[in-house]
Amino acid sequence: MSTRDTRTALVIGGGIAGPIAAMALQQAGIEATVFEAYTGTADGKGGGMTIAPNGQDALDAVGLGELLRPLGVPMTGIVMQDWAGRRLAEFGNPPGVPPMQLVWRADLYTTLYGETERRGIRIEHGKRLVDAVDTADGVTAHFADGTTATADILIGADGIRSTVRTLIDPDAPGPSYAGLISFGAQVQGSTTPSTRSKMNMSFGKQAFLGYQVLDDASAIWFVNLPHPEAVSAAETKQTPSEEWLRLLSSKFADDRTPARELIGRTAPEDLIVVGPVENMPPRVPVWSRGRMVLVGDSAHAPSSSSGQGASLSIESAVELARCLRDLPHQEAFAAYEQLRRPRVERVIRETTHKNSAKAAGPAGRVVFAMMMRLFGRINKPEKMAWVFDHRIDWNAPVTA
Repeated sequence: MSTRDTRTALVIGGGIAGPIAAMALQQAGIEATVFEAYTGTADGKGGGMTIAPNGQDALDAVGLGELLRPLGVPMTGIVMQDWAGRRLAEFGNPPGVPPMQLVWRADLYTTLYGETERRGIRIEHGKRLVDAVDTADGVTAHFADGTTATADILIGADGIRSTVRTLIDPDAPGPSYAGLISFGAQVQGSTTPSTRSKMNMSFGKQAFLGYQVLDDASAIWFVNLPHPEAVSAAETKQTPSEEWLRLLSSKFADDRTPARELIGRTAPEDLIVVGPVENMPPRVPVWSRGRMVLVGDSAHAPSSSSGQGASLSIESAVELARCLRDLPHQEAFAAYEQLRRPRVERVIRETTHKNSAKAAGPAGRVVFAMMMRLFGRINKPEKMAWVFDHRIDWNAPVTA
């Protein structure tokens, strides 16, 4: 028999992890309300992202897999290249594991938002959290507009700049600028041959390029542009898209890759200025306190190069709901952290170096290319099975 004591939950953050956590909690018999700081929705915002097979499996556990798979483009492998388009290494999924899905964050967000509402879960906007008061009977969230909300627990799904993380631990680490600005777009009528469901990634002389060309000549591309001075997302968006496109094209002038062709086919209004790339430290020491707990990027944010950020967030949202379904909240938080921390920290450790390579200078890029060739020869897809072939058994009971 379940010994849980959680009937209601406040979910802070209405991006990706928040709505999934709310739907997982509802499936566990817990009433959740989502509180989003921004007054409007995030329709049309954000670049490309991947949902790995392990993330897809976690979505299946809460009935979302078949809803979201049609949004994606299959990605069966990653081909690493140098500035001249020469192959450095290729990485694929372990045998028998389904492909990753490349999706636009905006499509994922819109679909999740609609499904959250369809399931009867309330999403309140304009609710910027400023404080939370924890008592023996519950936790009360205080918002900047003067309103409050009370429930049995509070879940921080508010990203790498998490307010909840600071409320749990005032000394908690925050994000640091990775020395890169990220851009992306989707284009039509590319003259570059199909990459046959593989993402090509090129360490150019002055910037990093990722691209995938589909059989219908449409293409998806993204660029990580080294930029030593720290900038905010708002500052990057003050520069007109036309100027960014001219700058990006010039950065690939000496490269023998499709970068300039893809950038040249991008209309200014279609350019997605994602903004600065930020990294969280490998370890966030404290995930919970009292009736508050972290989920997703607020607790564990791997390098964007890992391709696992969204998938790990989805996994954690589902696992937290399972734990709260079966255990009192304090035991549930402990079990959740025990289930999740070793896995997410291993992923973070094994991918942290990638952003450093993207931001390296010309000499560093040569060294990294040599290392990549060596790693490509010795790496076997089976070694990554622990990442991709991770399954969550929703029906399995959670014990303390």
